[in-house]
Amino acid sequence: MSNALDFRLDEFEPADVDSEYAEQRFWSGDLTVLAEHHTTPNGSHSYVVAHDGSVTWGVPGEPQVAAIKVARDLSLNTFTFESTYHATVSFAQNWLIEQGCPPERINRVGEDFMKPADDLTVRIEQQIRESGARYEVLDNQTSDFDPCETWTLTRDSNAAQSPIRVFLEEGDYDAHTYTMREGAFADEDAARHWLDDRSSPLPQPPEYRGEAAALRTRAALTRSAGASSIPKAGLNARGTPSAGTAQRPSPRRSM
Repeated sequence: MSNALDFRLDEFEPADVDSEYAEQRFWSGDLTVLAEHHTTPNGSHSYVVAHDGSVTWGVPGEPQVAAIKVARDLSLNTFTFESTYHATVSFAQNWLIEQGCPPERINRVGEDFMKPADDLTVRIEQQIRESGARYEVLDNQTSDFDPCETWTLTRDSNAAQSPIRVFLEEGDYDAHTYTMREGAFADEDAARHWLDDRSSPLPQPPEYRGEAAALRTRAALTRSAGASSIPKAGLNARGTPSAGTAQRPSPRRSM
């Protein structure tokens, strides 16, 4: 994937004034492609995630990741543009997937950009990408400098408890990696207070605690099952394992 922006609009004309303006704005901007997909074989649509460097010179805190959909009318040789801005790549990908882009075609980001620092980051980003209309974005903010972070304030329609969710992305320029974390709050005021204060850790969603407890339970059951599966008959009078038991592989630990 090249970082150069190419909407493949040769011989196509804008279908309306808005699309003409969008084409001019994006061509004259400072866009770096992060992920893209162009439909084949007919080339009727293009989906692009790009970083808009021109935003850094505008209003502080504005989102810098553009999600762009181009639709071509092959019979009329015209095109239309749709675009939105997001604080993070995963929310931009989510929007494009909702616009019809195949998820597997827009998920991969170029090799030159920051990488997820851990498995939890990968999991949360996948959760956002595949969430459909689950998260209503209430606000977001982007910081280029110290701290290097973005946050997206959302309302989770699937959450039975603490429905206000904050997705905090923090970058490490030295390591060329970033982390994404999810925080849960009872209401918007509590979330905004945390974002302003930061004197306590980001509160984990209730379902995380449930998942952790389930993992501990499964691990305990696995260890218990492994210990009890050694038959008592396999021990001789001196407590030494029989030949068959000695060769039996040890139980696997639950991951």
